[in-house]
Amino acid sequence: MKRFAALYAELDATTSTRRKVDAMARYFVAAPAADAAWAAYFLAGGKPRRIAPMAALRAAARRAAELPEWLFEESYQAVGDLAETIALLLPPPDLVDEAGLDAWMRERLLPLRGAEPERLADALPDAWRRLHPGARFVMNKLLTGGFRVGVSRQLVIRALAEAFRIDARSVAHRFVGYTDGGRAPDARAFAALVVQGGEGAPADAAAALERAARPYPFFLAHPLSAAQADTLGEAGRWLVEWKWDGIRAQLVRRAGQAWIWSRGEELVTERFPEVAAAARALPDGVVLDGELVCWDAGAAAPMPFAQLQRRIGRLEPGARLLREAPVALLAFDLLEHEGEDLRALPQAGRRARLAALLEAAGAGPLPAPAMPIALSPALQARDWAAAAAARAGARAFGVEGLMLKRLDAAYGVGRTKSASSGDWWKWKLDPLTADCVLVYAQRGHGRRASLYTDYTFAVWSAPPGAPGRELVPFAKAYSGLTDAEIREVDAAIRKTTVEKFGPVRSVTPTMVFELAFEGIQPSNRHRSGLAVRFPRIARRRPDKPVEEADTLQGLLALLDRGGGSERAAPGAGDEPE
Repeated sequence: MKRFAALYAELDATTSTRRKVDAMARYFVAAPAADAAWAAYFLAGGKPRRIAPMAALRAAARRAAELPEWLFEESYQAVGDLAETIALLLPPPDLVDEAGLDAWMRERLLPLRGAEPERLADALPDAWRRLHPGARFVMNKLLTGGFRVGVSRQLVIRALAEAFRIDARSVAHRFVGYTDGGRAPDARAFAALVVQGGEGAPADAAAALERAARPYPFFLAHPLSAAQADTLGEAGRWLVEWKWDGIRAQLVRRAGQAWIWSRGEELVTERFPEVAAAARALPDGVVLDGELVCWDAGAAAPMPFAQLQRRIGRLEPGARLLREAPVALLAFDLLEHEGEDLRALPQAGRRARLAALLEAAGAGPLPAPAMPIALSPALQARDWAAAAAARAGARAFGVEGLMLKRLDAAYGVGRTKSASSGDWWKWKLDPLTADCVLVYAQRGHGRRASLYTDYTFAVWSAPPGAPGRELVPFAKAYSGLTDAEIREVDAAIRKTTVEKFGPVRSVTPTMVFELAFEGIQPSNRHRSGLAVRFPRIARRRPDKPVEEADTLQGLLALLDRGGGSERAAPGAGDEPE
């Protein structure tokens, strides 16, 4: 644990990519394989389920530090991070412990998951007294599932490739599924990551099946603006498709079985049994890339994303949910056929082979209950004006915009570093917007722990003059403001606070903000009756009086028009833009 904590400190102390890669490479070479396995897992974003409840950590830390509850809570509010607060308040360690990261995870931390409060009350202080503050901080982050440091998955792959002198593309392929929370990393898994000279022979039948299930690294697109479209050359050199509002997935058909992987490299086969069953119509040695969407039988367009959300969290959906929210895979790429890796072929060639494969498997032009796998249609765009016209109507069709793929492009790994060299582009719709009023605020975390940065926004329940008109909360957002704007808003929040509810402040409604969001849908869970997707702050509106903020009726109009408006209906006194 000490060695891993030292690596964390080294990574946290620099913004240099070169130094981060070098530090990780040195660690991976020097650490035992079992420790390196866990380090690669955590650094690349792996997050096992939370091991200890926050309440148990707080209670155990208060007792170990011998502090009254009020002083501990004040310290927590000042620091803004529970793991750091505990590490700072605890007395110095009085035991020497040289156990590595693997031993700490398997023998001390993982066994605490689901433990009784009495056991946690004894085990946590015993663990803390064995570690210096920096290692305590890391341990606390591992306990809560909140571990992160300023490295990306791609940097971890780069460090592994450099440390063991392996092609980075090979490491990226092997790494797919490595951070899946359903299994714990071990020395064997790490050895498979860094083995020299190809994939090597599988150690046993289980390892061979695990390898058969492995998908390819996903290729990602760059965002495209309307102004950039004219810089892409002739439209005829590009494949134009819908950008579906679903879940990106790969369907792997090998060894007589089928596996479905999400873009987050989570194995989700059991959540979508109808697609897994349909994969039996495909021959062995096939890997499809596509989008999982909800699609009702006989419909010409997908169901709203809200229906798919009902399926995402269900590990084993029941018969009723399968009927009400049927899922289909809209395949748009063929990465492997007859066991051959096709990623180096041009886009046009892969799509032609994909179309022939699906036709032979009995797939129709649209998903059907008997065959919920279909070819994602190509759009006819003779020029960029035609493509722009198709994009303009995308929201009414229930999609997010367009995908543009160069016909002669190979299938890459991740997102290319330079947007100018992009072979895949996502030309998304402009977000929906609404002018809202800030009504609640909460402090942030980390370096923003002393500032109010997490906001709740409201709109009016009725037009001006209507009886019972009030502000109704409908969305939360914390991103979109500059540091200077955050400081200004923080000062205003402190001046206009009406009431405090623990860490939350209610404020006098004085500030209007334009919120941007990707979609809107009915919701019984929210007082407003609406839920929005990916809300963020577009800008402050000091020019707009609170009374002229948008209304629920304006937001409901977006639903009535299928979300086709680029903004909420204007409120009273608001001139259309």
